[in-house]
Amino acid sequence: MQSPNQPLVLLHGLGRTRWSLWPVAREAARRGYRVHNLGYPSRRAPIEELAEEVGKRVLHVASDAGRVDVVTHSMGGIVLRAAVAAGSLPVEAVHRVVMLAPPNHGSAVADRLRDYRLYRLVTGPAGQQIGTTDDSVPKRLPPPPFEVGIVAGRRSTNTFFARVLGAESDGKVTVESAQIEGMRDLVVVDRAHTFMMWGPDVLAHTFAFLETGRFAASA
Repeated sequence: MQSPNQPLVLLHGLGRTRWSLWPVAREAARRGYRVHNLGYPSRRAPIEELAEEVGKRVLHVASDAGRVDVVTHSMGGIVLRAAVAAGSLPVEAVHRVVMLAPPNHGSAVADRLRDYRLYRLVTGPAGQQIGTTDDSVPKRLPPPPFEVGIVAGRRSTNTFFARVLGAESDGKVTVESAQIEGMRDLVVVDRAHTFMMWGPDVLAHTFAFLETGRFAASA
C-alpha cells in the first residue's frame, strides 16, 4: 500500500488538458494520495522541450517525499520517458508508473496523418514526433529504468484508424506498440484510447499496480 499522502503525478496526452485525467485524480484523492495533475502545452513545443519542463515540475513535487508515483495517458508516457532519459528528472525520483495507452513504439496513425495541414495545426511539433519511423522520439528512447505497468486497449471506435493500424488496438495505438522492454506488468482492456481513464476496470488496475506493483487479477 502507498504511504499516507503519497504524491501522485498525472500527465495527460497530446492535445488534451489536465482535466482529461479527472477520473484518476478523483479516485486518487479518495485513496489518500496527494494529487498533482499537471497540465503542459502539449501542442506548442517538441517533445524534448516538453520533457524538460515537465521533468523539472515532477522533480519539484518529489523534493519533499523523495520520489513520486505517476500515471500517464498516451503521449504523457513518452514525455515522462524523455524527461528521465535526458536527465531532467532523475530516475531516483520516480517510484511506480502506470502508462495508459502509451505509444511506446509510436503510432501508425501519426505516420498516416503527419503530412495533412489540419493534423499539423491540431497536434503541433510533437505530433510529428510520435510515428513509427526510426527517427521518432518513442523509437529513440531507451527502456524506462523505473517500475512501469502498461494498460493497453483493444477497442477501436474509428474504423479508418483501425484499418490503418491493422492490428489489435485502441484506435490510436496498437497493443503491441504500447508494450515496452522491462515493463513490470501488462493488462489489455476492452477500452478505446481517448476515454480509457473513465473505465472502472482501468482505475482498479491502475491503483492495484501503484500499490502492489502488479495489476488486479480481475477488475
